[in-house]
Amino acid sequence: MTVGDIAGNADKIVAWTRNAVEQGAHVVAFPELGLTGYPVEDLALRASFVDASQGRIHDLAQRLADEGLGEIVVVVGYLDRAGGTAMGVDRLGRPKGSPTNSAAVIHRGRVVTSAVKHHLPNYGVFDEFRHFVPGNTLQVIRIHGIDVALVICEDLWQDGGPAAVTHEAGAGLLLVINSSPYEANKDDTRGDLVRRRAREAGCALAYVNLVGGQDELVFDGDSLVTDADGKVFARAPQFEQGSMIVDLDLPAAEGTPEGTYEGIEIVHTVLHEDPVESYDAMEPVIAPQLSDEAEMYGAIVTGLRDYVQKNGFKSVLLGLSGGIDSSLVAAIACDAIGAEHVFGISNPSIYSSDHSKDDAAELAARTGLNYRVVPIQPMVQPFLDTLGLTGLAEENLQARVRAVVWMGLSNADGHLVLACGNKSELSVGYSTIYGDAVGGYAPLKDLPKTLVWRLAKWRNADAKEKGQQPPIPENSIAKPPSAELRPGQQDTDSLPPYDLLDDMLDDYVEQDRGSAELVAAGFDAELVTKVIQLVDRAEYKRRQYPPGPKLTHKAFGRDRRLPITNAWREDARKAAEH
Repeated sequence: MTVGDIAGNADKIVAWTRNAVEQGAHVVAFPELGLTGYPVEDLALRASFVDASQGRIHDLAQRLADEGLGEIVVVVGYLDRAGGTAMGVDRLGRPKGSPTNSAAVIHRGRVVTSAVKHHLPNYGVFDEFRHFVPGNTLQVIRIHGIDVALVICEDLWQDGGPAAVTHEAGAGLLLVINSSPYEANKDDTRGDLVRRRAREAGCALAYVNLVGGQDELVFDGDSLVTDADGKVFARAPQFEQGSMIVDLDLPAAEGTPEGTYEGIEIVHTVLHEDPVESYDAMEPVIAPQLSDEAEMYGAIVTGLRDYVQKNGFKSVLLGLSGGIDSSLVAAIACDAIGAEHVFGISNPSIYSSDHSKDDAAELAARTGLNYRVVPIQPMVQPFLDTLGLTGLAEENLQARVRAVVWMGLSNADGHLVLACGNKSELSVGYSTIYGDAVGGYAPLKDLPKTLVWRLAKWRNADAKEKGQQPPIPENSIAKPPSAELRPGQQDTDSLPPYDLLDDMLDDYVEQDRGSAELVAAGFDAELVTKVIQLVDRAEYKRRQYPPGPKLTHKAFGRDRRLPITNAWREDARKAAEH
């Protein structure tokens, strides 16, 4: 699904509904805000966009019936408005026009009812309290004699609300549509949550999740179904778009419990009282869970592929230095869109080592990407002669001349330029603004340096296991990292070893621990002060860095938002004295 492409998303819903009908399904469910794409952000506040969503959901219902798909029950997330609120009237504490994050239940050419999301997340990457108003009902739909309760994403994650009254409603199935973004190890947390909620509801639970990339967010799918005891008996693969057909043996509905529980009204809609005729059930499929490395790599590939395709690019370009970061980005790009659409540019300077140039060429040969060498010294020298730059200014000039080459080729040929910096470098400002920091997308933006090495080794090992050529030269993995902007330069000239730095950054950036806590954890006080100052002073660089896929609990940008102008300073040396 693509945000804003309401017509295109509707076409996909029709196509996948037909697929479900052909496989004998009685109900098909699509992700949260599947019609509009997710997240819609401030498009929710644009009246024309809400109008388009409202109109299209009814058009979709009629279209499904017209194409012979009217008998299946279709659940689709869409953008609606709260009933009884006049459009355009401002009310204190509510978005203008009162948009709702809703789920339509479509049957026989019409929208028979809609569920409205109750819990509106306002943490991390979410800002839904800004965009929507909450619902206060639990919609229960009787389908072939089975009561199916319908809730939306956060209503499952939070205690209370519609999911909490499913047991009182006597539902035989709790159906949850989601657009739950990926982050490392979240699939384990998600699985535990679904199992627990199934036991609390006392019924089977079907968790349907979005797949694909949207700007910084990646959605990994990982849809799953449990029985009433919380046992998972069906699971879809991560990062793969498709349909998972599951046959369920569910208890018949008994009565129609009504009432209001903890502020949530149970609302019943009856579509069919009679059960379906018995049939031979299909064996459920449980997709194997990915390793941590495969999961992160899959998230980056998915995020890059969708960013390229959804924004209308045909190719990407990156600077190939022979180092580990650009080598990993090149491998990811080839896996995402095909080597024939990847252009690697080597820009050797007078300080570039022979092994770096050789490693870049070897990677190009291994992957089959398009490769070109453009030496930068003929362009750098006139600047030096004219401006007399030395030291750091001369180093940064080389990076900026490279960026001019990349952006020039991007403008000429329509490539999307990829920035190759990692989270560790971005944390401490170890990058050149308007130099290696330029680009339209940054695949490693949320990947610490130690994990860059780990994923590079995993990618090579995975290739060997499949009998393929490992894409990344071993020397690119093994050699000490260097920007090669002055003779003999290494990253450790300016930074502590990356294993130590990443350990410290995990505490300070991911966990929001202060200097005193870092010192208490055993880090050297002087080093803590230095690293914290580097991180805090680099905020302005991070604001100008390209978007990249969220992988960790606290990604720069959507998750971690600090002021650029900030006089708060922490001195770990003083903390250590106390």
